[in-house]
Amino acid sequence: MLKQLCGVARINFLSLTLVCIALAAGASWQAGFVLHYATLALVTAVGLCAHLSVNAFNEYFDFKSGLDFLTERTPFSGGSGTLVRYPMASTAALTLAIVSLLLTIGGGLYLSYQLNWRPLMLGIPGVVLIYTYTQYVNRWPLLCLLAPGIGFGVFMILGSYWVLAGSVSAAAWVLAVIMLLLVSNLLLLNQFPDADADRRVGRRHLPIVIGRRRSASVYTLLLLLSYLVLLAAVAGGILPRQCLLALLSLPLLIKLLPGLFRYADKPKQLTPYLGLNALLCHLYPLLLLAGLIWAGIGHKAL
Repeated sequence: MLKQLCGVARINFLSLTLVCIALAAGASWQAGFVLHYATLALVTAVGLCAHLSVNAFNEYFDFKSGLDFLTERTPFSGGSGTLVRYPMASTAALTLAIVSLLLTIGGGLYLSYQLNWRPLMLGIPGVVLIYTYTQYVNRWPLLCLLAPGIGFGVFMILGSYWVLAGSVSAAAWVLAVIMLLLVSNLLLLNQFPDADADRRVGRRHLPIVIGRRRSASVYTLLLLLSYLVLLAAVAGGILPRQCLLALLSLPLLIKLLPGLFRYADKPKQLTPYLGLNALLCHLYPLLLLAGLIWAGIGHKAL
């Protein structure tokens, strides 16, 4: 059963949560706040439970709707297929989703009680998003596009920073917006192979509504916007200039963007580009984190 639960949880995708929380912690530290490791550990646990819960709900609801039997899976789309292979594990999957959600709520309430109640303004809609994403959000194209980014960028990064620093800064908002754009793009591209199957169960995300090629243009626009936000934030003194390290991720676009447009309507040939997109979504924020640490070390050495 442990193997099935790990499949439902999509353990290999939880790294994105660690990257987001590390970025929030790095920004807090660079801004001069002392990191309390027990608090950081609890914030990380809450974030992982939230991510695990949304994954498990997604697996359960996609199995119950029949979508899992229609999709052609890739390493980055179509779900894990765990419940198709082990249908008797569906109850365990739902239990995992609910327990993880309850742990998320409990951890969030404890942090609010101990430190600051204001992050609940992000936590409450975050909990709603976890439960509604698969069943309801996927039927509204624009909301479906932005919801993943809001979840990881705004709710996770901004919420983590708020707990760790006790307030929200302009730099935290910039990092949240950058991750909003990157994670929205991550899920947008992963919808390309699933579009035909998703249409059959009533979903209405962008690749269904406007087509894959136009969705590729939306992807490009959001990606370029993320770099423009970075440049503007550095030029305006909101982020330290060392954060320009994130521009080292630009060479990935040389292969990613032409391949995306070339194979937009050929989902089976998109898999390498889905991998590049996942790499970009991790490398860009990790380079931002390296820049923040570099700037923080330099400042503390003075």
